[in-house]
Amino acid sequence: MPLPLNLKPPSSLIMRSIGPRRRTAAALLLFGATLLSGCAPMLFGAAAVGTAATVHDRRPANVILDDQQIELEAMSALIGNAEIRGRSQISVTSYNRTLLLTGTADTTEVAQEAATLLSRIGKVQRVVDEIRVGPRLDLTRQAQDTYITGRVKTDLIGVKLPGFDPTRVKVVTNDGVVFLMGLVNPTEADAAAEKASYVPGVKRVVKLFEYVDDYT
Repeated sequence: MPLPLNLKPPSSLIMRSIGPRRRTAAALLLFGATLLSGCAPMLFGAAAVGTAATVHDRRPANVILDDQQIELEAMSALIGNAEIRGRSQISVTSYNRTLLLTGTADTTEVAQEAATLLSRIGKVQRVVDEIRVGPRLDLTRQAQDTYITGRVKTDLIGVKLPGFDPTRVKVVTNDGVVFLMGLVNPTEADAAAEKASYVPGVKRVVKLFEYVDDYT
């Protein structure tokens, strides 16, 4: 899930081929979470929930940890900036060190300030700025987005491709626009986007995938 600025927090594009996953990924994820100062309890809970998905993840274990740390640092930076905090509703999602920014800002200047601030976070290799200038989403719209995200994840289970794993697709929804992230091959990317496009309430599907050559 993305981390909305006004809700409680949870826990350059690089194309590369990803080799076989390390079997120690889950163990490293849990161990590494305890090393992040001030964030251990939050990350430990997220790690426990996500261990099963981690085993199938095409990201190396250290990158999974980096993504969690990037999200936490991004939230801290947004909350710590009074100008941005009071004039925006921004969510952050990191996948393979690509940081996706969604939500709204009161002005273009606030949106740009947020994007610039978050681009300075260590280990962020790419920022995708999808912040819109306009009114903030009400609770009804946010609930609809949550439903769409869940529905897309469920429907991805129905993708019939050899070796396709729906847990490798990160789904983020904001105001009916679905963003898809992950390390997939082109065929998987197209199939996932097509599935998402048929979910009721989806206005648009944006593919932010990074492509790999292997099918493992």
